[in-house]
Parts: sequence; structure tokens; C-alpha cells
Amino acid sequence: MARIAIAMSGGVDSSVAALLLKQEGHQLLGLHMKLHHGTGHERIRKRCCSLDEALDARAICRKLEIPFYVLDFQKEFKENVMDYFIDEYQQGQTPNPCVMCNRKIKSGPLIQKTMELECDFLATGHYASVRINPDGKMLQLIRPADSEKDQTYFLHGISSSELKKMIFPLAKLKKQDVRQLAHEHELISADKEESQEICFVPKDYRQFLETQVSKPPSPGRFVDSYGNDLGRHEGLMYYTVGQRRGLGISDTTPYYVIHLDAKNNEVVLGKKEDLYCSEVEVSDVNWVSVKPRKLPFLATVKLRYSHQETSATIIPVHDHRVRIQLNLPQASVSPGQAAVFYEKDLVLGGGWIVSTTPLQKINDENSLKIPA
Repeated sequence: MARIAIAMSGGVDSSVAALLLKQEGHQLLGLHMKLHHGTGHERIRKRCCSLDEALDARAICRKLEIPFYVLDFQKEFKENVMDYFIDEYQQGQTPNPCVMCNRKIKSGPLIQKTMELECDFLATGHYASVRINPDGKMLQLIRPADSEKDQTYFLHGISSSELKKMIFPLAKLKKQDVRQLAHEHELISADKEESQEICFVPKDYRQFLETQVSKPPSPGRFVDSYGNDLGRHEGLMYYTVGQRRGLGISDTTPYYVIHLDAKNNEVVLGKKEDLYCSEVEVSDVNWVSVKPRKLPFLATVKLRYSHQETSATIIPVHDHRVRIQLNLPQASVSPGQAAVFYEKDLVLGGGWIVSTTPLQKINDENSLKIPA
């Protein structure tokens, strides 16, 4: 049997993951990451790193007779996740702190600590799975049995070497099965709500940003795609691509934010049809399950976690940069979000969206049409 560190969030998923490994006879260590507990360590429901979650994680480990340790990653979390979140909004990007947390905290430093504790593997409560490549030379990240809870989007940034050290005990389970097991074994997390909000943002993210930036955001111009002045905005960090409400500009049909121009401090507005793009440029690509592709290939892509996958042609520019040609135009694709590409259930890899090509720039001969 193996010596395994299990990341204990205090939620039902990590609780049942620990239970399953315990039943298999492995020697377990429960690790809870102290990331950000806010001013006064206030109790906040539905946040993955609140004080309540730490107390629950400790109680579950006690019930399962697993040693429990708290790891202080507050410095790493602030530098790699919180500061990134703030900087991205100031630069007119739409960050994804959960992807960054998995990429910079829950894989790297946590795996390193796991090895320092002389453990063979790190287990988590993520809904994901791992299999051996048919050629037997590397492991591959694949979708779990529960497609509705699939979290591979958040895990695409794990390196192939780190993937060898990770275990996902919930790979073959549905969420309802996980809760049933928690009830059967009287775990206090059995009926706990999902962690949904950004853990370090107590309320509206704009209010959080106002308390964190060193100087107030600079107002600038609202412009249309031709540069015509439409009014004044309050600062880039208050707007995201696809936003319609709160612009303070009226017309016969609604305006939407279609681009944030950090260089000129302008918020570009357009109509609904202007939200669609035909191509997406992606940088910092991590090929988690395969060697870097050299030639164009067909795949499906997710352009944000809640986005329904769409088919596309992936064109490698070099090992860590690709261009995605979408078979159908997609709306509100936001620079700063992650783009992840799949072949059926196989997670090939993903990276950060750096730019998009508006639909109106497509050659007239192209037959792409805006979806109804």
C-alpha cells in the first residue's frame, strides 16, 4: 500500500476521496492549505478556504483517523493568485483565479510538500481521471465518469511530470454517489453546499479591487469599433467582455463591451453581433497529456469553464502558442481566460487567451455564420 497525502478542503468531495483511500488500506496524511482567510479570519459560507472549511477538514480527518496538517501557503497564494487577479483586471483582462490556483499552488508547491513528507502520491477530490497512454510512455489526463462535474478544465495546467504523482479517487463516481457515501459513513460534509465564489473576494469583485489597488483606476473613453467617442468610463477594471449592464449609455439596441484597450485606456463598445469572434490566440500552452503538436489538428475547445465545447482547428505556432480557428463563431470570448482543448475524453492541454479576431474581419468568402 502507498503513503498518500490527501488535500482536505473540508468539502464532501475531498472527504469521500479520503474515505475511499482509507478503505483501500493506504497510509494517509490529511493536508489543508491555508490560503486566504480574510480580515479577522471571518467565517464565509461556500468558500473553499474559509475558517469553517478548515475546522470541517480537521473534524473529518479525526473521524477517519487520519493525521491532519495545515500548510501555510498564504504568501504563495497572494503572489501567484491574488496579485495576478488584481493585475489582470487593471490590464483589461478577465482572469481565472481557480485555474491559476490549480496551476501554481495545488500542483507545484503542494506536490513539493507531499514529496517532502515522504509520500508517494498526492490525492485530491477533483472530478478527473488519469490513464496510461496507449504507447505506455506517459500518463494522460482524461474526463471523469461524471461529465457534469468534470473539472479537467481547471487541471489542464498540471505538468506531465506532476500528473504522475497525482491520484483522483472520484474518477469513476457520480456526485450523487459521493454524497450517498458521505451519508452512509456519517461525514459532516455530506450535505455541504458547493464552493462557488472566488475564495478571497468577500462581495462584489469590483469592491474588492477598489480596496486592493494602489491608486484609483483612471477614467477613460467609451468608443465604438471605429474610434468614435460614446462617453466616459470609470476605469478598465470595472468592465468585462460581454458586459451589457452598468454602461450608462442608451441606444435603440443595447451596447456591449467587446474589447478593453489597456494601451489607450478605452472600453470599446458594440452591438450583440460584434461580440462574436472567429479565431483565438492562446499563449503559455501546457501539453498535459501529449507531446507538443507540430501540425494543425481538429479538436473541441472550452473557452471558459461554463462554456459549451465547440469544434475547432488548432494551429500550433510554436510549442507553447497556438491559434484556434473556430468552426462556429463564439461570443464574449475574453482575453485572460483559459482555453482548453480535447480529443473526446482526452485533455490535450490548454493555455491563456491573449487575443481574438472579430467576426467582421472574416473574408467575405468565408461561410461562417453567427449561431442563432
